[in-house]
Amino acid sequence: MNSRKLPSTSRRSLIKWGIYGLGALTIAVMPRAINAQTNSRGKTLTFNANDIGILNFALLLEELEAAFYAAVVSSGKITNSKEMEYMRYLGGQEAAHVTFLRSVLADQVLFATQDLSFNQSTLNNFLSSRDSILNTAVTLEDVGVHAYNGAGLSLTNPTFILAAGSIVSVEARHAAGVRALLGKPTTEPDSDRLVNDANLNSTLNPFKGRAYDELYTPKQIVAIVGSLNILNNPIGGSLVA
Repeated sequence: MNSRKLPSTSRRSLIKWGIYGLGALTIAVMPRAINAQTNSRGKTLTFNANDIGILNFALLLEELEAAFYAAVVSSGKITNSKEMEYMRYLGGQEAAHVTFLRSVLADQVLFATQDLSFNQSTLNNFLSSRDSILNTAVTLEDVGVHAYNGAGLSLTNPTFILAAGSIVSVEARHAAGVRALLGKPTTEPDSDRLVNDANLNSTLNPFKGRAYDELYTPKQIVAIVGSLNILNNPIGGSLVA
């Protein structure tokens, strides 16, 4: 795969973000308003099967999560103050992930936040109650974990590998935390998985049954996102073919 190597200054900045900045900064960052389109087809998002395509695909998932938590905070459906504080905290971290990945990609970012088009009707359904919100949050966080794990094996740029690895563990902690709010076990049971054993890529998943997070292919992630009907943008490219 061909991906332009980032200069050493960018790699040093990334390490600084990962070790010092990301965890501390997100405590103060609030979910930002997502000024994206709603209920229109939107720009076609094309991701090629290379490092640039993979990290941009990860950025898309982070944008979805940031938009969701911003909508949660605005919805007023979470009435418990501690739970609302937690939603704000998660939203702040997802917004920071977006900023982080955009800084890593720099001029190799393939789309702007404003290019994204969300289905407002579907989003409203997800925001209809506290339990619906929390269950949707679990789904989105789980999808992020499976996506990073599945695509991460194909990354070759050390900077991009560090970026993905710095985020995936945070996504897993988010999923565990929201499950705890729902009174569920903090690890993902097989019943919650959106790709069953028969459809797992055997090359990516040689250790089934040994208590690990399954690896989903980008194509499977796109199918899951499509089934949620939250994003109107068509998604294509060799990465997800």
